Amino acid sequence: MSKRQRLDKILSNLGFGTRKEVKDLIKSGAIEIDGVIAKDVGLQVDPLGQNIKVNNKELVYREVIYIMMNKPQGVVSATEDKRDTTVVDLLEDSLQAFQPAPVGRLDKDTEGLLLITNDGQLAHKLLSPKKHVPKTYFAHIEGRVGELDIRAFEQGITLDDGYTTLPAQLKVLTQGEISQVEIIIYEGKFHQIKRMFQAVDKKVVYLKRIAMGRLQLDESLDIGKYRELREDELSLLQDNDGMSN
Repeated sequence: MSKRQRLDKILSNLGFGTRKEVKDLIKSGAIEIDGVIAKDVGLQVDPLGQNIKVNNKELVYREVIYIMMNKPQGVVSATEDKRDTTVVDLLEDSLQAFQPAPVGRLDKDTEGLLLITNDGQLAHKLLSPKKHVPKTYFAHIEGRVGELDIRAFEQGITLDDGYTTLPAQLKVLTQGEISQVEIIIYEGKFHQIKRMFQAVDKKVVYLKRIAMGRLQLDESLDIGKYRELREDELSLLQDNDGMSN
């Protein structure tokens, strides 16, 4: 059940501007609560139980947001960065107002599925090492990937720092000077896939995440674009904490 909150706080949290801008918006008579024009910025309102209109448009209140982004290369998976553009910088202001954060990281030069949310509980579950939520990637690999590599991935790869990864699934799609592969890993070590291929004397030249648990990247999303998750997609992450059966 939603708690009553100050009207200016509700509007500010939903991206209607700074506190001063929201105050001016309310004083202008643009806000209606249950059909009555509100002029008091400190009015206590139940955002779920009362009808709020802004400029005659009904307000849909929510406290959490879930965004699927097709992350582009050259953008960092962070909420802020002094040098580079972040994935949060790509969001419109009304979504940034929720203070969402990326769930885990994709390397700066890696593309693909990135979940961005302010639901810290779900993010924690998806990232917990104990959950072993599968992450699926498509990659171009410099070098001929074959059966020996598949078996090595199945056994776990010892990385350059001595850490041995959990068993991973490697599927060869095409073989050649540049092989196309699909990889499923169950953890998220720093530059893990690049380092796994480095350990078998091969190099990742392109990497794209295509699934996280049962949530798959919407291939109709252009690079750098995003949208909010549908209810059925959200349930894929919430059921069994995103694990695949």
